[in-house]
Amino acid sequence: MLTGVNVALGVTGSIAAVKVVELAHELRRRGASVRAVLSPSAQGIIHPWAVEYATDNPVVTEITGRVEHVELCGREGWADVFLVAPATANTVGKIASAVDDTPVTTCATTALGAEVPVVVAPAMHEPMYDHPGVLDAIERVASWGVEFVEPRIEEGKAKIAAEDTIALEVARAATPGPLDGKNVVITSGATSEPVDPIRVLTSRSSGKTGRAVARACYAAGANVALVHPGESVPYATDVRVETAAEMLDAVSDLVTAFPADALVSVAAISDYTTDAAGEKIRSGRELSLDLHPTPKLIDEIRDDYPNLPIVGFKAETGGDDAAMVAAARETLERAGLSFVVANDASVMGEDETRAVFVREHSVREYGGSKAELGRRVAEELAAELAE
Repeated sequence: MLTGVNVALGVTGSIAAVKVVELAHELRRRGASVRAVLSPSAQGIIHPWAVEYATDNPVVTEITGRVEHVELCGREGWADVFLVAPATANTVGKIASAVDDTPVTTCATTALGAEVPVVVAPAMHEPMYDHPGVLDAIERVASWGVEFVEPRIEEGKAKIAAEDTIALEVARAATPGPLDGKNVVITSGATSEPVDPIRVLTSRSSGKTGRAVARACYAAGANVALVHPGESVPYATDVRVETAAEMLDAVSDLVTAFPADALVSVAAISDYTTDAAGEKIRSGRELSLDLHPTPKLIDEIRDDYPNLPIVGFKAETGGDDAAMVAAARETLERAGLSFVVANDASVMGEDETRAVFVREHSVREYGGSKAELGRRVAEELAAELAE
C-alpha cells in the first residue's frame, strides 16, 4: 500500500506520542520509508533515540543551517507526504495560523507552501477537541486540502486513530490515485437468512476479502460505499444489511443515489432463503425446511443498469482450477461482467488466498495476501474505468 512512499512523520507533545514507535513500524511494514521530526514537547514524552530506532533514520529535533524543513518538505524535498501524528490542539492552531516555532510546525508550513500532501491525526482531551477555536482551525486547515484522521472519542478523550487507519489515510494522500473521484459500491461478507427469531442460514465468509478490496479502492482515491453485515469501517459510506434481499435493495439504491461508477460484488450472498418461523423452533425433533432461491444480485443489477461496470467474485470448492475458471467464465458471460475473480473457498477466514482473474480472453493466477489481492482488484478496476 505504501511501497516506495517517503513519509515525513511529525510528532508533537501529546501523550499519544508513546504510540509513534508502533506507528512508524506500521508505515514501514506497508513499504514506506519514514523520517521523523519531533517538537521539543514530544521529546519530553518519547526519546528521539526510540524514534530513530523505529524509523531507522536520524531524527530532526531542531531546524539548523541544514534547513531540514526544506530538505524534507520543500518543493524538491524528500517527503511524498507529511504526517503529523499525534497532533495536539496547540499544533493544529499553529498550523492554521502559519506559526513556525517548532520543527514540526515549520515542516507543516513548508509542506503546505510546497503543495506536499499533509495528513493530521489529532490526539487530545475531548474538551480541547470540542473547543470552538480548535474546530475552526481544523476546518480552516482542511479547506486547504489537509486530510484529518478522525480521533476515537473514548473515556473523555479524543484518542489518536488506530495505526492501520492512519496508514490508510497516508496511502490515499501520498500520490494521485487511479480511482480519484470515482464512486465504487462494494459488497462484502456473508448475508444470512432467518429460520426463526434466533437461527439463520449463512456461510463461512469472513468479509476479509471484501474489506481488503474496499480499503484498496479507498487508498486509490475512490469514494467507497461498503454494503455488508460486519462492523462499521471508517473509510467508507457504511451500509449495514443482513439478508440477500436487503443487500440487493441497498445496492440498487446506491447505484442510483451514490451514484456508482462501478460495482464490485465480493459478498457471499445467500443462494437460498426460507419462510422464517415467527417463534423459536423447538429442538429435539426432525425438521425439514423449504428453501427458495434468492435473486442473483449481479443479474438483477445488470438488468437495471446495462452499462454499469461490474466485477464479480466466484467461490468454488475442490481446488480444481479448471472448474473455477469454467464457473467464473459462465458468470462473466451471463451477466456481462468486466472480470471475475474466482477464488478457492477453502481459504475463507484466512489472511492468505488463492484466486484467478478471469476475463473474456485471459486468465491470470494470483496467490498471496488478501490485502494484496484487494490492491490488484483496485488496479484492474481502474484500468477498466480508464477505458
